[in-house]
Amino acid sequence: MAHILVVEDDIQFRQMLVHMLQKDQHKITMASDGMEAMQLLRNLEPDLILTDILMPHMDGVEIILALSQQSNTIPIIAMSGGRRAISSDFNLESASLLGVKAVLAKPFSHADLRRVIGEMLA
Repeated sequence: MAHILVVEDDIQFRQMLVHMLQKDQHKITMASDGMEAMQLLRNLEPDLILTDILMPHMDGVEIILALSQQSNTIPIIAMSGGRRAISSDFNLESASLLGVKAVLAKPFSHADLRRVIGEMLA
């Protein structure tokens, strides 16, 4: 299966994602924010990046922009649950405008996650 970099600041949600992905036999590398993800990507070439949009230190949009500027072609799936002042729709639309081909609004099902990963890796 695929090697997936999971970038998520919420510990419980990150653990749930890892559990779902491991059930599908994926190899997982985790980062708690964008800065950690970018450091890992210096020596890592995953098949796919699954990133939250709203995170401290460096958010998902900043990851997408940085990788785009580096002409990185690793497929990215953006996720967002939104916040009080910003909706998940706005966050995910922003990611799509930056070239992300797949988005997931939190919460999502294991079946939705599996479907989107399958589409991205096809």
